[in-house]
Amino acid sequence: MSDLQSKYSILAQEYSKLRAQNQVLKKAVVDEQTSSNLLKDELKQKEQSLRKVHQEMDSLSFRNQQLTKRVELLQEELVTSENKYKRSKNKGDSPSQMNLQTQSVFDEDLQKKIQENERLHIQFYEADEQYRRQEVQMKAQLHQLEEESEQHQAVVDALTNKYTETIEKLQSDKAHLEVKVQTLDREAKDCRIRTEECQQQLRKYHTELSGQLKHSSSVIQEKVPFNDTQRSDYNSLNVPIHNRRHQLKARDVSAQALGFVQCLVSALLNFHSYTEQRVHIYPLDSSIEAISPVNQKFSQYLHENASYLRPLEEELLHLHDGITEDAITVLETVRKLQDFSTSFTAYSTFLQKILPYQLTSLEEECNAPLCTSALKAKNREIQNDMKRLTAVFDKLKSYVGLLAVPSLRLDAMCQSSANAVFTQLSAGLHGLHDVTRELSKHYSQKVCVEQDLPSVTQKFRTTNECLLSSLASLTNSCSKITTFFSNNLDFFASCPGYSPRGCCVNPLQADSMIANKRHASRYMSVIRKERSESVPYREALSNRHILTSSTESREGLMQQVLQTQEKISRLEQEKEHWLLEAQLGQVRLEKENQRMAQLEAQVAGAGGQSHSSAESSDEAQTDSTELLQDTSVVGMVTITSCSDSAEDQESRERLIKTHYLNRVSELTAQLQMCDSKAVHFHAECRAVSRRLSIAEKCREALVEELKLANTNITRLQDELSTTKRSYEDQLSMMSDHLCSMNDTLSKQREEIDTLKLNSKGNSKKNKGR
Repeated sequence: MSDLQSKYSILAQEYSKLRAQNQVLKKAVVDEQTSSNLLKDELKQKEQSLRKVHQEMDSLSFRNQQLTKRVELLQEELVTSENKYKRSKNKGDSPSQMNLQTQSVFDEDLQKKIQENERLHIQFYEADEQYRRQEVQMKAQLHQLEEESEQHQAVVDALTNKYTETIEKLQSDKAHLEVKVQTLDREAKDCRIRTEECQQQLRKYHTELSGQLKHSSSVIQEKVPFNDTQRSDYNSLNVPIHNRRHQLKARDVSAQALGFVQCLVSALLNFHSYTEQRVHIYPLDSSIEAISPVNQKFSQYLHENASYLRPLEEELLHLHDGITEDAITVLETVRKLQDFSTSFTAYSTFLQKILPYQLTSLEEECNAPLCTSALKAKNREIQNDMKRLTAVFDKLKSYVGLLAVPSLRLDAMCQSSANAVFTQLSAGLHGLHDVTRELSKHYSQKVCVEQDLPSVTQKFRTTNECLLSSLASLTNSCSKITTFFSNNLDFFASCPGYSPRGCCVNPLQADSMIANKRHASRYMSVIRKERSESVPYREALSNRHILTSSTESREGLMQQVLQTQEKISRLEQEKEHWLLEAQLGQVRLEKENQRMAQLEAQVAGAGGQSHSSAESSDEAQTDSTELLQDTSVVGMVTITSCSDSAEDQESRERLIKTHYLNRVSELTAQLQMCDSKAVHFHAECRAVSRRLSIAEKCREALVEELKLANTNITRLQDELSTTKRSYEDQLSMMSDHLCSMNDTLSKQREEIDTLKLNSKGNSKKNKGR
């Protein structure tokens, strides 16, 4: 079955390759057909233009004939006119003026016709020459297109014959495989019948063993008082013995491996980059002319090498960071090894993807006109080296993937299998070192041969030198990695002893076991800490009573705060009232001082001028009736000395004062309400912010739980796929085993039959005697 499947897979791969090539050739044929159609259209257009030129030539020739006839007629008329002239001259008559004018008109007309005839002859000659040139050019193009179409048709016929042969071959192989599949189906049915019989026997044995298990479990429950390793699921969560020396050695080894892998990644990056630069220079310089489509695609793929090589370094760095002194480092707990295996698989796939383009690029170098036989031989050697390098990386990918399997499922690999994988991995690294050394040697020989070529530029030499230096660093890195792995092979194959009692480390519960270990270490550190001084019981009780009393008196304090706020508002109103009263008293005092100053001035004037007392009394009356102005807080107020005006002024100021006092009291009440609302809103905002922070924490916790659930789902899906694969492998192994058993049984039956026949023959011989 394995040989048939491998042959069928090889045939399918060849069929897919041929199908892809067929599609490319179909596309090329379609392109050539379109180009031939375009050329045919151009040929039709040229033929149409040629017909137009022929028509013009016919019209010109017809016009030329008409002109020649016209010229002949004119010449005949000229001859007749000359004859008439001679006759008239012979008769002795003098030429009239009319004959002279007609003669001059005929001469001018004849001259014009001659010039036109000459111009038409020149145009006819030029058109004839152009027609001949176009005809020759079109015939050459037609011949070339016919040759190209014949070539393309021959290629298409050859490819169709080849593909029909391959299709017939594949169909015959398919028929053979179908016959084999039918035979295998019959054998599978027989195997199913036998497996049913085996399952019946298994059920029988299971019932017997279950009875024995019940008996043994009852004995254990009665005789054994306590067994902490009874459940393997719970026992796998126990913290194993810690090996600090092994952890330090593992961290040191991972650090060394990280450095070597970084050197290897940098060397591979340089190798791919300089290979891309060489493709742009040789065999065609991209700065002068366009390189081939294969080299363009190869250069595009080589430009993506960093996206495949950088993850190798990053994943190994994460693996090194995960190996700490307090961790447990075995194959079952190193989850980051699976990520490194994925990145390594991606790079191996990248090498397999660029291998055909690299081989085709080397073939193009061999097909170059300046390529010698020695250079072709070196290119063949480099092609073989690149194939070996890709195969070695593919092999290493398989071994790294096998080492990453124990971190996904339990009982995936025993210690002996792991030792075998490490040994094979060391052999694969030795093979990688040998391949890189051979590749570097062949490249250096090739560069030495290319130095003698006449078309070698300085840029090409510099690129070759950089490429050789990158190969030298790659060989050096592979040598270091090989030596490092060989020296530490015993450490990799050794068993650190990380396992609970009576079972092995479960990779599905490794995280929980490590969390239990950290929890235990934190618990021990907390136990070893010195306890802080505690508060005495009586003091704590009194503090509790104080706290309860303070909470009970909270409402009373709130009421007191409200009462004090009301008192403060009332006192502020009174303060505003007394401030206005003080301003009014100040205004009255200033008014009285002015009146006193006026009276003193009047008394001094009355002592100096007694004769004008009446006048002074009149002036005093007029002065008393003068208007006074004063500016207060309320506004501009006009004051008179009359008793009626003073009363009006006081009533007016009183009304203004009461109005503004009411307004101020309203504004203070509104301000207090706004303050109380702002305090209330501030408290609500603080509460809402607390709720928001709590909600954010809950959301983060739920997001973490969702991530854990998604990881568990993916892990369970991976586990399911691996279990399915293992069951399928076991079924295939059982079917193979059953087939082998059938073969042995048939052989034994044949031997028994032959023995029976021999015994019968011997008995007959004995009877005859």
